[in-house]
Amino acid sequence: MKTAIHTRDAPEAIGTYSQAVRAGDTLYVSGQIGLDPATMQLAEGIEGQTHRVFRNLAAIAAAAGQGLEHCA
Repeated sequence: MKTAIHTRDAPEAIGTYSQAVRAGDTLYVSGQIGLDPATMQLAEGIEGQTHRVFRNLAAIAAAAGQGLEHCA
């Protein structure tokens, strides 16, 4: 069984895909860029964008009941 994952704490998926899909015990997360979900603006600079990407990934993982420590 597949389940689509969605959270407002990460940028909306643009197009016909989900932020993530859980299939069994595996969570497949879509690619992320450094967009702030509140403003949909790209974070400033590479460091800001990198931090934003990981905040987005963490929010998606949390919406699936996981954390980044479970990522391989």
